[in-house]
Amino acid sequence: MLTDSAINNAITNRIENAETPTCDQHHAVDLKDIQNVRTQTLSVEKAQQMAEFFSLLGDANRLRLLSILARQEQCVCDLAEILEMSESAVSHQLRSLRALRLVSYRKQGRKVYYRLLDHHVLDLYQAVAEHLDETEDSD
Repeated sequence: MLTDSAINNAITNRIENAETPTCDQHHAVDLKDIQNVRTQTLSVEKAQQMAEFFSLLGDANRLRLLSILARQEQCVCDLAEILEMSESAVSHQLRSLRALRLVSYRKQGRKVYYRLLDHHVLDLYQAVAEHLDETEDSD
């Protein structure tokens, strides 16, 4: 299994080795087009919120939890067993996911069951998984 450090190193290497084409010379700009695009660009505030959101998702254990919950709800003790983690560690990760409003829970007796909060989370998870599968196939 790849560690977070190995994954980060691989991503950094890809970024550093990628070429970025730029304009060769100064050219006239279409001010109307630029203004149109500018009005559709994320605000600084929204971009910051999204950066924080994706930053919290940048943890392999949280993503593994989401991969399980994308299929069905699970109790904390079963999640801990599946992931080979302590219940305390799983609860800590679930607390972060709850803070992002990605998961919700229900209590049934002495057990606490977690599930994805809504279809947006599932759609996001599936889109990223599909994207990664496509990019692996094209390498």
